[in-house]
Amino acid sequence: MGIFEPFRAIGYITGGVPFSVQRLGTETFVTVSVGKAFQIYNCAKLTLVLAGPQLPKKIRALASYREYTFAAYGNEIGVFKRAHEVATWRRHSAKVNLLLLFGEHILSIDVDGNLFVWGFKGIDENLAPVGHIMLGENFTPSCIMHPDTYLNKVILGSQQGSLQLWNISTKTKLYEFKGWKSSVTSCVSSPALDVIAVGCADGKIHVHNIRYDEEVITFSHSMRGAVTSLSFSTDGQPLLASGSSSGVVSIWNLEKRRLQSVIKDAHDGSIISLHFMANEPVLMSSSADNSIKMWIFDTSDGDPRLLRFRSGHSAPPLCIKFYANGRHILSAGQDRAFRLFSVVQDQQSRELSQRHVTKRAKKLKLKEEEIKLKPVIAFDVAEIRERDWCNVVTCHMDTAQAYVWRLQNFVLGEHILRPCPDNPTPVKACAISACGNFAILGTSGGWIERFNLQSGFSRGTYVDSSEGRNCAHNDQVVGVACDSTNTLMISAGYHGDIKVWDFKGRDVKSRWEIGCSLVKIVYHRLNGLLATVADDFVIRVFDVVASRMVRKFEGHTDRVTDLCFSEDGKWLLSSSMDGSLRIWDIILARQIDAIYVDVSITALSLSPTMDVLATAHVDQNGVYLWVNQSMFSGTSEVQSYASGKEVVSVKLPSISSRGEDSHLEEDNVPALDHAESENAPFRPLPQQMPDLVTLSLLPKSQWQSLINLDIIKARNKPIEPPKKPEKAPFFLPSIPSLSGEIQFKPSEAANKEETTGDVNKTLPRRVDESASQFLQLLQSSAETKNFSSFTDYIKGLSPSALDMELRMLQIIDDEEQQDAGSREELASLELLLDYFIHEISFRNNFDFIQALVRLFLKIHGETIRRQSKLQNKARELLEVQCGVWQRVDKLFQGARCMLTFLSNGQF
Repeated sequence: MGIFEPFRAIGYITGGVPFSVQRLGTETFVTVSVGKAFQIYNCAKLTLVLAGPQLPKKIRALASYREYTFAAYGNEIGVFKRAHEVATWRRHSAKVNLLLLFGEHILSIDVDGNLFVWGFKGIDENLAPVGHIMLGENFTPSCIMHPDTYLNKVILGSQQGSLQLWNISTKTKLYEFKGWKSSVTSCVSSPALDVIAVGCADGKIHVHNIRYDEEVITFSHSMRGAVTSLSFSTDGQPLLASGSSSGVVSIWNLEKRRLQSVIKDAHDGSIISLHFMANEPVLMSSSADNSIKMWIFDTSDGDPRLLRFRSGHSAPPLCIKFYANGRHILSAGQDRAFRLFSVVQDQQSRELSQRHVTKRAKKLKLKEEEIKLKPVIAFDVAEIRERDWCNVVTCHMDTAQAYVWRLQNFVLGEHILRPCPDNPTPVKACAISACGNFAILGTSGGWIERFNLQSGFSRGTYVDSSEGRNCAHNDQVVGVACDSTNTLMISAGYHGDIKVWDFKGRDVKSRWEIGCSLVKIVYHRLNGLLATVADDFVIRVFDVVASRMVRKFEGHTDRVTDLCFSEDGKWLLSSSMDGSLRIWDIILARQIDAIYVDVSITALSLSPTMDVLATAHVDQNGVYLWVNQSMFSGTSEVQSYASGKEVVSVKLPSISSRGEDSHLEEDNVPALDHAESENAPFRPLPQQMPDLVTLSLLPKSQWQSLINLDIIKARNKPIEPPKKPEKAPFFLPSIPSLSGEIQFKPSEAANKEETTGDVNKTLPRRVDESASQFLQLLQSSAETKNFSSFTDYIKGLSPSALDMELRMLQIIDDEEQQDAGSREELASLELLLDYFIHEISFRNNFDFIQALVRLFLKIHGETIRRQSKLQNKARELLEVQCGVWQRVDKLFQGARCMLTFLSNGQF
């Protein structure tokens, strides 16, 4: 186990697979794929309601029905009930590309033309598909649809351009449509009977009558690419929406047979799916640009407007940094977007506004991407002045000015910082002072200038008179930094010269040379250490005050992409293009851990609380979170982790924080092509979640009262004895019982009959009958190894009655140990210990059993200490208890990570 373990990925909204929409009651849900996992959103506000598990391969097709989700990945189809996999269909020999919900069946088609029909109503009983159809060799399926009112019939579109009508019940081809000599990319049924719409790769849309095989109308996507998705409106308006590979959504009026409106730049990538909501003027669209949007038709001219949307980076992030004490992450991507991701609540994530980009793009008739600022290559943030003025400064690619942002309003600031206006060169480095008043900018021409963030005015330049020209460095400024007291400013040049400046006086106080070209610098304000990375892949740590190197770390074999100090200054984290993430202990002067990931890390940031590490990777649009195990495990010693010599390969975090190793084992998943093994391992109870504990579902007060019963009795003790009322009402006399059952007092005639017998045996017989039910159930359950009836009985007792039952087994006299070993109470105590061992090992009624064990040990702890036979049982109980808690502790590390955020007020 390493110091950092995968937790989850954020910033992923949707992928390149068509979504699946379903309606449950009055709410509508959409299921989207995100790489190897799927997510379900509530369409009311596009809130995330469920995230599926991580699958072995990327999802290629989706379908959903009520609580079931069907995901095709590779040659297999996974069946999920909510987020748990309940079956796996493995009959395909090629990759599955298409899924279609067809009544109570699922149709699946692979790239080789095999069509299988699966029944999912009885998933546990079905072991094979209910039907199989082999399509022709010259027919490569590209889309599938079911025409309304056509019983047991589907239409298949092909890449060759033809369409086929099949009856899946009789497995016969009924008709073949010749097509239009262009690949069919999408097809959809219309509200009108016998009419469908077919989209082709040449950009044409054909509204066709399949009953008579006649063309109704044809639309053309002039210069907009292939038709990738189609959807008919069902709210009474005769509208047809079409999406193209260029990201444009076109709205066609079927009555007027013309184009009604166009949503230009609806998405930055190809349109993957379109869907009109049932009986609503709302259109939902998704794209490969990692966004899903909803458009509403409520304007007077009939043009749609954006109603709500969810989006993430459409290109990989370049820079990331934690913000707001670890609750948020600022991320700048290659898609020219500057975003704020919430670590705690996904709904709070958003993109920072660049001030009316959409309006300016429409006015200038340009794309929004051309209006946006160029990608951010470096930025700095100061939280101390968030409420006063702009507190973020960004440097952009090939841009001679820097921009400021106001995070309180999530908007671009009003000031633009332009260093060296006489000879403008691109800004390459930036830093904000600890007080939040000043921003330091460094350019590719060696110019360093200080600006006031409140006014945006220049407050002086840093010039080194020893340089050949009027500048701070003779080459590009790689990085700048300020100390915590605004006393020193540190700058680094590309050729390896590092200079320490007087912050106010702006003159050079000290300098030193590294001897090779610098790539990046990072400064830690609390300890005054400066970490530098050169092109020789060596990390050097300098003491700025002493102006000398104090540490040197070697190990990376490729370009170092990012550096990060821990908040306490003890660790230095570095990432490289060789795929490694290394953790260096500055005090011990050695590497303490290293991991390899599948995709190289390009940026990293450690939260101020040091509990979560965020990373960005090559060709990955999301931000990945890693949990610091030293914050959540029982020990904080570095020696308990890797020594640094062995580098472990680790997979990237999954979307839902549940990796592949948390899945059910293959023996526990009912696969439809394998029979169950006779020697199957133990399976949990049906109501028990695998690898987790099962609670008792009792009121919290009932099992908590067992722990605090003495306090409750002392609190409820009457101050004075009760007084007899003057006139008591009529009632049925009863006597108390240990079992809690009501027993009525016998009549006088019955008492007279009992006096003729043995009076001394009357009361003990009733007490034995009441107490024996507890022991009788315990003994019978121990014989059959099934304690369910005994558990149900004690769960029905009140806390006082259960306390009395346990105290009835207590040994209170002072007999010798050998005499006490033969007493019946010890046998009952041994049975109770066996019961606790059984229940804890199977993790049943976990909360109730923990409280019961505590009460049992409180009453009988002294007896167990004196009896060697009971001591062995107690040791066995201790081992089982520790094993279960360690297992639960490992499973809930991610949950405790989120609880730490909440406990620190980070919500």
